[in-house]
Amino acid sequence: MKSYVIILVSICFLSCKNEVKDPSALIVIWKNELFETERQFSAMAQKEGMRTAFLNFAADEAVLLRNDSLIKGRPGIAYYMKNANSKGLHWEPEFADVSASGDLGYTYGEYTYSYTDSTGTVQTARGIFHTVWKRQADNSWKFVWD
Repeated sequence: MKSYVIILVSICFLSCKNEVKDPSALIVIWKNELFETERQFSAMAQKEGMRTAFLNFAADEAVLLRNDSLIKGRPGIAYYMKNANSKGLHWEPEFADVSASGDLGYTYGEYTYSYTDSTGTVQTARGIFHTVWKRQADNSWKFVWD
């Protein structure tokens, strides 16, 4: 009877162990997480506005590079984007990569930004984005560089 209990406990332990042993499989999972996070970030920017999205996805220590200047930290980003209510920013990740430890990653792709200028004319700007992501204590991804 004792051996049956040991076998049963061993089977339960082994079957409940949810560990991926192949490192390349983990990298694929983490890359997919980054693609999905980037898509959620873009969708929030379109639905709720740039300021809301950037503040939601920024790590506390995040840095933005804008017009040859660094905007540092969430308070700096909040101030910089105080009037950024536009919902005209859209982007799509084209590439993602993640460190072997799964704590840092980056994405890049193309963005389109549409806005109405002071004359009422809709202007469109296109470009390339590059974002560096850091895994947080709660296992979510937040950007640290944009």
